[in-house]
Amino acid sequence: MGVGFSPNGFTRRSLFRRVAVAGGLGVCGEGWWTRAWAQAGCDGPAGELVRTLPLYGPGAVETPLGQMLGGSGLDARFFTDLTRIDRDRMITPTDEVFVRTAAPAGLRLAAADWRVALHGLTASRHVLTAADVIAKSRPMGTHLIECAGNGNPRNFGLMSAVDWDGVLLSDLLGPQRPVGTTGVLVSGVDDESQPSLRSQPGASWVIPVDVLDGARPFLATSMNGAPLSPDHGAPVRLVVPGWYGCAWIKWVNEIRWVGADEPATSQMIEYAGRTHQDGRPALARDYQAPAIDTAAMPVRVEQRRVNGATEYRIVGIVWGGTAPVDRLVMRVSSRDAGTPVRVCPAPATHHTWSLWTHRWTPAEPGYYDISLRTADTGVQSRRLDLSFYIRRVRIDDPSG
Repeated sequence: MGVGFSPNGFTRRSLFRRVAVAGGLGVCGEGWWTRAWAQAGCDGPAGELVRTLPLYGPGAVETPLGQMLGGSGLDARFFTDLTRIDRDRMITPTDEVFVRTAAPAGLRLAAADWRVALHGLTASRHVLTAADVIAKSRPMGTHLIECAGNGNPRNFGLMSAVDWDGVLLSDLLGPQRPVGTTGVLVSGVDDESQPSLRSQPGASWVIPVDVLDGARPFLATSMNGAPLSPDHGAPVRLVVPGWYGCAWIKWVNEIRWVGADEPATSQMIEYAGRTHQDGRPALARDYQAPAIDTAAMPVRVEQRRVNGATEYRIVGIVWGGTAPVDRLVMRVSSRDAGTPVRVCPAPATHHTWSLWTHRWTPAEPGYYDISLRTADTGVQSRRLDLSFYIRRVRIDDPSG
């Protein structure tokens, strides 16, 4: 199971209740908001950095950063330190990329020996080596990966942004698709020899045919300019841009065309609640894409000294969705009507996170719960609607 996240997922009742509350943020007239957006310019560093304040969250569990936790296999965890994201550090260094499942013990990863079987609704079968896939690889750009169980508000560290090389799945499969095909099952090696405390064994996901040309999933062979490491799926792993990491199958060894009656995999069933499914459907065709909605949160709060006075600078990220988002609304308490925040410069892509900043002067000492929503009510943001990424900061003395 994912850290700090209920397997039952979000309920419709809680979603509607939260949406109603969030809707109450738009209490000011449209003209006021238009002027406020115009005044929200690019906010660069100001003054001298005094210190960075820790962020907390309801139900937060202390999890050390920078070390593998929980042993090996399905129970292993490595959390990325998101406080280190900055303008010159938007790609996560390879040795800091989060790990949700470590490589099974004894896995042989030689590219020349690794086999990927391609087959489908007929008896035909084709086998590639990982070396064959690597030879076809090309740059695929920077894509963000987030675990669907990224639920610990202490750090939300099961998320990273990586520069990938690989081969489009559609290029490997070719233009000819067997009659009756509705999807592609991608499977990978999983360590079923040791029982897990948190997860069900099995690593596979069914990708609908239309996603091959839409989200453009690919088999990744390198990250940040170097071959994949064992814990990140070497020698080949699946990347599905815009989807949660539960569908990014590691150690891929089988790709199979499937029809409309293909059962849901154990991994799809396990993650149904965390990927906004309606229950736990028995057939793969009834699963919605495990897409990452638009989301945003602070990653650090800086105390700064500006012209002899103390002020605070909230630094955060926005990610997910189907298009770049450059306007957010931030609250720092339940009494706050909302403050416009510009993502500046405006993001050019939604495939990775973008950085935003906001200069802030707290009114009084105490705890502040920082939450965000999108300014466009037409943008789907189910986790933001549930105040999922809320972060808490304590201000001891606003004047410094």
